[in-house]
Amino acid sequence: MLHHALWNILVLASMNISMAGRLHFVANRNAISSLVNRDGFALRRSSSFRWKSSADGRNAAFLSVVGHFYGPRPYIQTPISKHALFASKNATPSPIASYHSTANQQIVARRNEINRQKREARQKALEKDRERNLKLRHLFSDEIQQRLVSDSDKVKGNDVPPMFAVKVVTCRTLRTELKMNGREKRGRMFVERPPFFADDRRKNMDYDDANNYACMSVKALKQTIHEFFRRLKKSTYVLSASLPVLDQEGNVLMYDDDESEDEDRQMSGTWTLETDEDVQHAFFEAEQFFWRHQKQRQQSDTSAMKRPTLILHVTKDPNAPLPPPPPPYLENLPDPNASPTMTMLSFYSFPPDEGIADPDSTAEQLMRLWRPFRALGRVYVAKEGVNAQMAVPTNVIPNFLKCCTLSSDQGGELSHVLGTYMENGINIDPVPVPMNEFRQNPAFRNLHIRVRSQIVADGFDKPLDWQSAGYDMPPLEWHAKLKEAREKSRAATSEGDTSSADPLPIVFDCRNSYETQVGKFELAEPLQTDNFRDSWDVLRERLKDTPKDTPIMTYCTGGIRCVKVNAYLTQELEFTNVSRLAGGIIGYDRTLNEQAPTEEPMFKGVNYVFDGRMGRRITDDQLGTCFTCGSKTHLITNCKNENCHKRMVQCENCRDSFFGTCSEGCKTRVVHSAAASDSVSNAKQGQKRKGPDVEINNLGDYSSGYSSPAPPLLHEIELNTAALIPTGAHMVSGAMQGRFLTMLASMTREGRILEIGTFTGYATACFLEGSAIAGKLSGCQRIGSRGDGGPYVLSLERDRRALGVAAAHMKVMSEHGMNDHAAGNAAKLRATDKGVGDFEGESVTFEYNKIALCELLRVSDALATLEEMASGSPSIPTAPFDIAFVDADKTRLMEYVDVLVSGDDILKKGGLIVVDNVMWKGLVLDASGDVNDGGSSDDEYPLEPRESLLNTEKDILRKNRRARKLANKIHRFNSAVLQDDRVEVLMMPIRDGLSLIRKL
Repeated sequence: MLHHALWNILVLASMNISMAGRLHFVANRNAISSLVNRDGFALRRSSSFRWKSSADGRNAAFLSVVGHFYGPRPYIQTPISKHALFASKNATPSPIASYHSTANQQIVARRNEINRQKREARQKALEKDRERNLKLRHLFSDEIQQRLVSDSDKVKGNDVPPMFAVKVVTCRTLRTELKMNGREKRGRMFVERPPFFADDRRKNMDYDDANNYACMSVKALKQTIHEFFRRLKKSTYVLSASLPVLDQEGNVLMYDDDESEDEDRQMSGTWTLETDEDVQHAFFEAEQFFWRHQKQRQQSDTSAMKRPTLILHVTKDPNAPLPPPPPPYLENLPDPNASPTMTMLSFYSFPPDEGIADPDSTAEQLMRLWRPFRALGRVYVAKEGVNAQMAVPTNVIPNFLKCCTLSSDQGGELSHVLGTYMENGINIDPVPVPMNEFRQNPAFRNLHIRVRSQIVADGFDKPLDWQSAGYDMPPLEWHAKLKEAREKSRAATSEGDTSSADPLPIVFDCRNSYETQVGKFELAEPLQTDNFRDSWDVLRERLKDTPKDTPIMTYCTGGIRCVKVNAYLTQELEFTNVSRLAGGIIGYDRTLNEQAPTEEPMFKGVNYVFDGRMGRRITDDQLGTCFTCGSKTHLITNCKNENCHKRMVQCENCRDSFFGTCSEGCKTRVVHSAAASDSVSNAKQGQKRKGPDVEINNLGDYSSGYSSPAPPLLHEIELNTAALIPTGAHMVSGAMQGRFLTMLASMTREGRILEIGTFTGYATACFLEGSAIAGKLSGCQRIGSRGDGGPYVLSLERDRRALGVAAAHMKVMSEHGMNDHAAGNAAKLRATDKGVGDFEGESVTFEYNKIALCELLRVSDALATLEEMASGSPSIPTAPFDIAFVDADKTRLMEYVDVLVSGDDILKKGGLIVVDNVMWKGLVLDASGDVNDGGSSDDEYPLEPRESLLNTEKDILRKNRRARKLANKIHRFNSAVLQDDRVEVLMMPIRDGLSLIRKL
């Protein structure tokens, strides 16, 4: 009964499969078993498979279902030839396959072990960082609890903060040498204070215990410095310390980066830290200074100095040995990022004797040496040699060639691997690729250097002697030989005499069949193989009756496959007159272009290359036959269906109509794929997907690169601001913040925006663009106005000079939009002062996109104007706004907010207040006193200079005093608005900080 029921299930399953037309399993194409059925079908053993409906497919599906019931794995029925059938019955594991399988497994195992060790090291470092940060959090928590329970009016002797704050300042010499980032130039770290630090127990500590605290030993202090400032590990330096300089509020202040020409001399501290006693003394003095300061502040406001602080100066060791000179190939190295073109090149080498002893270390060495050149490509390293296809910035090609070819006595480091062992040197493509074209369709995206058992898989159990591979024929001699053979062939054909005392050479194309379909030399005989390792049987069969002294000429793309073919011909088949094209087709193409440009190439069609270009066109001949329609073409591509990826020759028309796929089935899969649908859409428009045009070094670059670009006009507004009002160039909102403001405005109900602080009109243009979008989305049928509602931007400004520039920008936007044409007109404003003079009059309006109105209003006091609007004055009739953008007097921010939220005459209920610069260059972090991490990148400057400082420094310190005071005021505003129950606040770290304040 069970078998009968099972049979019914199988029959129904088979019927359903045939009706559905397709059954999907996950493909696993390995482990073909030797089972063969009576109809001459091999059964491929696989965990599962993917099948398309057909008569044979239904049988395969049926067997697969049976396999799920009766066996651990299903069998897929695949037709095979009689030869394969015979072989399958007597199949034994190939020693060659076993050899290479074992070698590759060893390589993979070794690589996995190295990666495992790296992961473990990274994990240990992360765990150490977590432990340090967790400990600091506990210390901060203890410190806060200690403050809460302490008497704010009286300093208690036992209220000792549990940590020291250490301000680290690195000298300019080290900054330049180590290319330190902003945080590493000057920053802050925190050091745990042991509870017994102030008593005699610290003097009796043993060495191991002292090394647990950075305030107790030089070794522990340097370890802590290296945790926060990792680049200092690469240099030798001298540590010194000094007490901090405080301003009137107790803030710790430091020097500016560019304060003097002799900064390194002034960077020296009061105490040099050479021994553990020096370190302990410096931290002890810092603690005593803290208590003295606290006692002086008992009767005044709470000091901003919350814990003992020490200034740590890191200066270059004057006795340190000089760094080694750069290798000769890096001398006068141009900036590879500035190269306008990329040059494609390829090379290979077969070092004699034992070849490369350690391929893994060689691969690491190549990666290290080639990194300064910003080279891209794919490189294989094996014991037998190196095989490379690369793209290198053109301006560093001479340096790159030196790196690869210099001997060891000349300062080279690769002479044992490359150097004279490179066959025919380096093949350089004669036509560099423009950088913008390369970025759109990159041949390589990264530099991959892989270790393999062979640099070209040939199937040999043991390598042949690659140094004995026939005559390496120069390209021009090859060209002449082929021309001569062509003339003889034509003469013999015209005379009807095919026999000759001087036989024609046999010219073998050693490339795979898909390569020879689109291009080959005249008289060449393709081997018609799908894989290079299949060449040996073809050659043996083709030459079995050929005299051993017959001239044989071989060629391939770059020359490396010819080396192996000729070694086989001479050593295994014992032919004596064997030659190969030096440098392959790439070398032939370059040599003919450089030395004989008037000669007609003997190579016809396209040279297929193994990179993103897929081929270089040498002549206009179209030798290939389109896989889809059968027409002649020179294009070769891979099927866009990732599960197929078939390499094929396909004409342009079929490529477009099939969306780059090989069949209707693959086309359907690509069209139905959500990921591929975007590519199809771009292909229909004749476009290619583009990545960001900016170099990505941080998250800011990444977010900019993967955001929609700003309209061209906005960039010209930035340039005009820098040229016409250079002192305020830093005040422009910028692309990221500008795009954000546009999106906010476009999501409002009516597109009504109030801007307080126009400046040169950058944010105004962004708001006006968003206002017009909001008007269209809401279906507004009329142009907005101040008093009657609709899309409208009102911008208030008191500076007539800035307002004049803004008016010029708004006029361009009104007349020309925000496109390239508008940008060109805006650029003309920089050429002359005409049209960008001071603003005259009181207001001016501009219409944009026939729906939004922008009004620039000159005011003497923006806050007073807002108060008048809030009172409902008939002199300024205004309908309520959706958004109010405040970029005005930072000392009165709370007053602006009070006016906007006190009633509904200016800002609608639920409206948004956007306040700019709420982080004030990061200085609010110090003003808050709530630092809760292991380090800080915020610069701090002295406001009350010591008497010993020069008078010229006092001007710098006074200027920074204003910034510090503004930071304190902005912090107080941030705190106050957060406590205001009339609003809710979201602060965003965009540019200098934006607070989104929603009116409840």
